[in-house]
Amino acid sequence: MSAFDDEMDAGMARMMTDMHAARPTGDPDIDFLAMMIPHHAGAVAMARALLQHGRDPVTRQLAQEIIAGQTVEIEGMQRRLALLQQPGRGPEFPALGGTRGR
Repeated sequence: MSAFDDEMDAGMARMMTDMHAARPTGDPDIDFLAMMIPHHAGAVAMARALLQHGRDPVTRQLAQEIIAGQTVEIEGMQRRLALLQQPGRGPEFPALGGTRGR
């Protein structure tokens, strides 16, 4: 296996481990976010591996876009998860703007 293959396998393994490490709470919103954050982090790790080893400019550009977009999404999901996990939160939240959870 190449170094790229090793990095991709490690990224996938960590993503799966981290996704399944989140214990279900019974709250679909919290459980979704707790699993999606490591899922997106896995995409970032794999895109970084591509930037280290890939040569095709179009694929490298896609990897850069994945890193930028998924990083913003991870930050938004982390903020939302923190809000949802606050004790005594109300049943309703205002509608979110855009698609990034901000």
